[in-house]
This record gives sequence, C-alpha cells and structure tokens, in this order.
Amino acid sequence: MSTHTAQVDDIRLVAVPSALNCAAMFAEFSLSEWQLPMLRETTSEAVRTLVQNVLDHAQGRTGFVSVRLRLKGDCLVIEVEDDQLANAHDDAPVIEGRRTGAMPVQGRGKLVWCEIPLPPGMSATQVRLPHRGERRNLPPEAAAAAPEPPSNVDPSLADRVLVGLKNREW
Repeated sequence: MSTHTAQVDDIRLVAVPSALNCAAMFAEFSLSEWQLPMLRETTSEAVRTLVQNVLDHAQGRTGFVSVRLRLKGDCLVIEVEDDQLANAHDDAPVIEGRRTGAMPVQGRGKLVWCEIPLPPGMSATQVRLPHRGERRNLPPEAAAAAPEPPSNVDPSLADRVLVGLKNREW
C-alpha cells in the first residue's frame, strides 16, 4: 500500500466559534469535489470535534486554526493545526472508533489528526479528483477597466477585524 499523499486541500480560519461551521462546510465541499459523499457525515463530525477542541482551549485568545484534508494510502487524514503555544503538548481529543494523534509544531502550537478509512477496496490513488480547467484571463477591455488595488492599506485593519470577530457570535 502506498503512503503517498494523492490530494490535499486546506483552509485557514480565525479561531472563533464560526470556524466550526466554516470548517465543516469546507470538509463537505472537498469531499464533494473528490466524489466521496459517503464520508461526509463522519468527516464533518471529526472536523467539528477537532476544531471545537482548539476553541475550548483558546482561553479567550484569538488565533488561527488550519484544517487540512489529505487522501493518503487507504484513508482520509484530517489535520487541524493551531497556534496556541500554551497547549502545544496537549493530547488529541478522542474520536470513538478513529485513530487520532497530536504533536507539537515547533514554535507554532500543535497539530492534531484523525484517520478515516476510505471505502473498502479503495485507495487514495483511485479517488477521482476534480478536473480543473485552465484559468481564463480577463478580456483586454475588462483588464484595462479593472481598478488597481489601493497602495495605502491600513495596517491596523486586520487587528480591528480580529477584535470584531472575537466579540461577535455569527
């Protein structure tokens, strides 16, 4: 059996309660693209459990959480990475019937993972991956009319957004 990663998809979110739904929707969308609808419910539950674990241990700090899905060998591996140095050596949450683990990420927090087996007889290399066409460029007249990005971006914008997200439930 090959342990080569055949496909990866990931998303980085602000570690606030709305990240739960965003992470679950991301996982469901990725599985739809990979034509693995039979894993949607199990994967969505596992993603929610792993992201909720990050939120439970955030202790009021706002940070980031990255959710990564890998098709590897005969399983789907869910990885959730946080940037909470104080919890870098915590154990992975238990997900009944699933292999899970945790490891500190040097200087950045920790990575927790969970494996979900692919359907019997299927390997990562057999999963039909989405066909993505070439990116089309804008026609010359549309490209000429496209506004240029502002050159003077407010550096405190991200701070204001993070503070606003922290104080608001979605």
